[in-house]
Amino acid sequence: MIECEDLNQEEIIKELCLCNGLSYEMIGQKGSDTSKLEMFFSGYPRIVGLSLFPNLTSLTIVAQDIKEISGLETCLQLKELWIAECCIEKIGGLQECRNLEKLYLYYNKISKIENLEKLFRLEVLWLNHNAIKNIEGLQTLKNLSDLNLAGNLISSIGRCLDPNEKLERLNLSGNQICSFKDLTNLTRLRHLKDLCLNDPQYKTNPVCLLCNYSTHVLYHLPYLQRLDTFDVSAKQIKELADTTAMKKIMYYNMRIKTVQRHLNEDLEKLNDRKCKLQKLPEERIKLFSFVKKNLERELAELKGSGKVHNDRSNNNKVTELEKSKNGETVTEEPSLQQKIVTKLNALNERVTFWNKKIDEIEAIYRIEVKQKKKSHSLLIPFLLIELETVGNIHFEEGTRSDDWFNSCYELILSRFCTWDFRTYGITGVKVKRVIKVNNRILRLKFEEKFQKFLDNEDMQDSESYRKMLECLFYVFDPEVTVKKKHLLQILEKGFKDSETSKLPLRKEAVILANSLSMCECPRIEFLQQKYKDEKINSFEHELFRHGILLITKVFLGQSVQARDQDSISQANYPMLNSVFIPRKYLLNSIMGQRNCDCSVRQCKWFVFDHDLVLPEYIVEFEYITVVKAHSLFSFNVILEESKKSSERSLLSQDLKFDDEVIKMDPRIKPRPKLISLDDKTILSLAKTSIYSHIVSLNLHGNSLSKLRDLSKLTGLRKLNISFNEFTCLDDIYHLYNLEYLDASHNHVITLEGFRGLMKLKHLDLSWNQLKKSGDEINVLCKHTTSLLTLDIRHNPWQKPATLRMSVIGRLKTLTHLDGVLVSEEEATAATKFIAGTKITQFSLLRHSSTKEERPRILSIWPSAKILTQISKSGPHSHLNGNWYLKITALNLDGQHLFEITNLEKLENLKWASFSNNNLTKMEGLESCVNLEELTLDGNCISKIEGISKLTKLTHLSINNNLLTGLEKHTFDNMLHLHSLSLENNRITSLSGLQKAFTLIELYISNNYIALNQEIYNLKGLCNLVILDMYGNIIVWNQENYRLFVIFHLPELKALDGISIVLCLNYNHIESIMPRLKPQTHLTNRQLLYQKVPSSGYGQQGTAKINRDIMSSENLPPIMHSLEVLHLGYNGICNLIQLQLNRLRNLKFLFLQGNEISQVEGLDNLEVLQELVVDHNRIRAFNDSAFAKPSSLLALHLEENRLRELSKLQPLVKLEKLFLGYNKIQDMTELEKLDGISSLRELTVYGNPICRKMLHRHVLIFRLPNLQMLDGIPVNSDDRAKAEFHFSELQAKKNLFIPVTNSPVDGGSFGQVKAPPIKITNVIPPGGFSHYLGSDFTLTPEVEDKQNKNAGILMSNPRSIHAEIAFRQLRGINLSPSLLSHQNMASPSAQMYQGNQDEERIPGSHFPRSNRM
Repeated sequence: MIECEDLNQEEIIKELCLCNGLSYEMIGQKGSDTSKLEMFFSGYPRIVGLSLFPNLTSLTIVAQDIKEISGLETCLQLKELWIAECCIEKIGGLQECRNLEKLYLYYNKISKIENLEKLFRLEVLWLNHNAIKNIEGLQTLKNLSDLNLAGNLISSIGRCLDPNEKLERLNLSGNQICSFKDLTNLTRLRHLKDLCLNDPQYKTNPVCLLCNYSTHVLYHLPYLQRLDTFDVSAKQIKELADTTAMKKIMYYNMRIKTVQRHLNEDLEKLNDRKCKLQKLPEERIKLFSFVKKNLERELAELKGSGKVHNDRSNNNKVTELEKSKNGETVTEEPSLQQKIVTKLNALNERVTFWNKKIDEIEAIYRIEVKQKKKSHSLLIPFLLIELETVGNIHFEEGTRSDDWFNSCYELILSRFCTWDFRTYGITGVKVKRVIKVNNRILRLKFEEKFQKFLDNEDMQDSESYRKMLECLFYVFDPEVTVKKKHLLQILEKGFKDSETSKLPLRKEAVILANSLSMCECPRIEFLQQKYKDEKINSFEHELFRHGILLITKVFLGQSVQARDQDSISQANYPMLNSVFIPRKYLLNSIMGQRNCDCSVRQCKWFVFDHDLVLPEYIVEFEYITVVKAHSLFSFNVILEESKKSSERSLLSQDLKFDDEVIKMDPRIKPRPKLISLDDKTILSLAKTSIYSHIVSLNLHGNSLSKLRDLSKLTGLRKLNISFNEFTCLDDIYHLYNLEYLDASHNHVITLEGFRGLMKLKHLDLSWNQLKKSGDEINVLCKHTTSLLTLDIRHNPWQKPATLRMSVIGRLKTLTHLDGVLVSEEEATAATKFIAGTKITQFSLLRHSSTKEERPRILSIWPSAKILTQISKSGPHSHLNGNWYLKITALNLDGQHLFEITNLEKLENLKWASFSNNNLTKMEGLESCVNLEELTLDGNCISKIEGISKLTKLTHLSINNNLLTGLEKHTFDNMLHLHSLSLENNRITSLSGLQKAFTLIELYISNNYIALNQEIYNLKGLCNLVILDMYGNIIVWNQENYRLFVIFHLPELKALDGISIVLCLNYNHIESIMPRLKPQTHLTNRQLLYQKVPSSGYGQQGTAKINRDIMSSENLPPIMHSLEVLHLGYNGICNLIQLQLNRLRNLKFLFLQGNEISQVEGLDNLEVLQELVVDHNRIRAFNDSAFAKPSSLLALHLEENRLRELSKLQPLVKLEKLFLGYNKIQDMTELEKLDGISSLRELTVYGNPICRKMLHRHVLIFRLPNLQMLDGIPVNSDDRAKAEFHFSELQAKKNLFIPVTNSPVDGGSFGQVKAPPIKITNVIPPGGFSHYLGSDFTLTPEVEDKQNKNAGILMSNPRSIHAEIAFRQLRGINLSPSLLSHQNMASPSAQMYQGNQDEERIPGSHFPRSNRM
């Protein structure tokens, strides 16, 4: 190469001509005829002499020592350029090659894609085997169809390829792409046909090692023809990917609904408790209000009577006696009036006091609701991440029964020092929830780097690296509240370098601590100071009690204590993995004088490599504090069951004070209650004989529910009907002079019929049952145009949050609402708010999308929401006359709409969502005939109507509304409806669903369905797979509800969020069908046979019954969706009577602990994979037991009475056979297993044959595929010994020496294994039984090994709790045996040992194959 560099330009050109068969001397004349040049291996150190070839179209330079691209300025016709296997470090010198179509720059040292902007015609670009880190610089290459970036350092795709819409072939193999979410960016490349991420010629991308990789890619890229060099163009492959994805979406949709349901249940409980606590204050307020209104009436009558006296005193006809009487009354009245006023003031004070108590409870309730929502806020994002990553990240909520949960608890307690927290009044910590994070992506990175470290270091023993593994708490920024988005980013992507934080060290290192106080005390101090400065509500400041911890597994590697003079960065500690600072050296340490030595062990750690910090557990906790009991309404009141007696004892002083106020003079005598109202009563109450003279009418405190025609009271200005029994106000109409109306403390549910009150200024509707804010505001708007003051407190409004703004914005004349002055600013804001509640052209454009296809995204959100987030059409879109016809998706969630309008022209609307609005009717959608998805959750709709023309609907959701029923023919024409969700309504019947034949999913939880008969309405829905009726009365009111539903809906796969697994253990099941009615009329012979069977009389009838039972295989199949059936411990002795043959799709059958003596009646279970008949009375198998070849994979026959193993030959697919603790004593019986060549796992311990010590060698020799025998793995040494031993036996047989007399080398070969320890009642994760079997066993040898490993002690001084926690949390997934002997372990053992935690999904009952 050095010689080549020294060649002058002329010699280089000569070499070029020579290699291409050209004459150097003639090059000047014939150079223009040359269109193609090639130079391989050497002789061309610089690109020179190309100006001699002006018509060059193809140039190939391979394996030359070229450092830069130059000399191409004259190659204007160049179309194809190869500069491969050279030393190019930078792309350049191509600006003049505008006609270039193919560019090959592979095997160079290029680190950045640049200077290609002007190559507009470029179609092929190969940059494989370089050092490129980012995809960039390709924006202008619109014609690019083939891009090869394999063998680089690319870790992210992003949106960098979006401009390259014509891309057909893309190779990204051998890079560092690790995220499924990142791969979804390729969905925008509509013409992509060939994608390579796992080319055999390159290293594998981490993403290709993840579960469901192919399914994910094929679902998101349906147009793909080739994937990773394989042909995937077959229609069946795409359909399989689509089906799998849809199953997963349905499954996670069900899981998310379950989480939402649990949150709603918790909030409902809080609301119930709040109502209980508020009951007493409300009762007191009602009592005082009643007394107040009585006194006000008396006072008004006193004043009225005074006026009457003055009128009469001027009349000459009044007698002296009358005058004297009147005079006496006048002298007494001021005193009585004064007493009334005094008592009214006292009553008002008590009302104010109890209102304050209600407000306090409300404030605590809101904080508790806020905390509850915050606690649940992570669960749904967790499930969405599981779905998006196809299960490669999943989260498991722990319980006390989980060892890891208890280990986390112990770890936190061991790292909590009371002394550190005493200044904050904290005495302890309580763990509320622990969630395990199983991130396969981050774990692979962690293990890969950890393994590299082990490979590079000289590790003497396991103790050395165990010390380097720690469980530490991540230190969040104390001045920033732990944001959900930030936490999710860490859990999904790890501790990335780009992590944003105020702390300057974040970019250099991940900051961790081994003490709770070092994580939490700065946060508590900051929050307390913040609350102090801002003078926040006394209840709000207690939110610091709740916290969140992130426990990480950390490899500290080579670590030293930080030096004071150096800043913490990798540059200052180049050979180290981490540094630490003991607490006593930290500046601003909050440690003061203390009486404990915890601070000696407390350290803050700084880990430089972010990939060596693995997030493993999220812990939600609450501090136990020394709380000063302020009153009953302290923070803990919500959490405790409050009894009325305790309330009264706690508030006895207040109640006594109330009684004293009630007993104050004057005491008003109760008046007789009116039940009905007639003309005579009205006139007597008004003390006049002329209707038109009645100005004021007080009907307070009666039992009236109807008013007679009041319209004749034309002069009525004031009407009081409080404390009555009114449910509506339709009798109050056309009172044109009415100015004041008090209708408080009634049962008014609607204002419909309330009309013609144009002068009404003051209206009190408090303490009623009004719910629909939109409807009631409309009535007031229309019929009370002069209203000044309005009181609508203490009504169960549907949308209380926006009620005040809605009322003020609509009733523009109001000056006071609910006793509070309406300010100008509030009125302006309300007007603006109301303007936003109408659908306008602007809102349509702002919240719509014009995408014609739903994006292929693994998400459960409505399509309208997904589309409008991805691609909004925007208010500045180019408008033309038909702009509205382009709108396909509309998302108007949370816009406070009162009605749906202005959608008449949206004929092509496919996906629409109107959730969380104030809609009361389903109107305005009639023109949107192409609608496929419609979401109306969280409104006030009471009836399904106006959608009969929407025949293309596939998804309809009307959750959280006021529906009471389903109209009979609503769904008859919806021939495409697949999903219907009607949760949290008041539906009592399913009769309207009889003809919804296409339904696949039906969610109708938390309604009022009570009778089993309602299920009959769903019997015709043969496509129904998921049904959720949780929270209906039928669930807990009807016996055998679940069994009843499964029986009548045979295609069902999941019911109430749980897959169809029928567990009927510990019952007395005799048949899967209802018991036949007993024969009431038996013949004398039959009676005799019943009493004396040996007589033989009457046997004919019984035999007939048996024949009927025997013919059960001819009966029609039932419960088609049932796959798992548990019938253990039922006393079953006859399998034929069970009629199990009718369960044709049964895959797992558990019959342990019965009295079965024969395996029979299972012939038709052709898909049965696992049969468990342990602990029964089986002695042998008859001819019909396994007559038909079956798909049985696992057969459990332990603890029976088996002596022979005949009739098992048809089980050609059997992989696991468990025969422990039977009575097999003849070796020839074991030899009968030869025919089952597929057998991989076998147990025979506890049988007499095991005493002969020969069985292991014989079985290993005769079963070539056996991998596990009696719980001990079979390795190559075992096989060698077995062959040797068997050959010896054969030799002795040939010499006629009896086998039994042959000496046995028990020391070397025939060592007796102790019987294994049985682990019973182990329920492995779904689908895991294929690897472990349902009775997974541990031999004492294995257990001893585990104990030995567990016995290694750490040198660090810790409490015993910490030691226990550390042993269980540290190094489990990275045990020395797994890491150092990784290649020796079998794949299944590796999977179990390393990933057993990752294979589980919390709360899931689905088989693994149907889950992520």
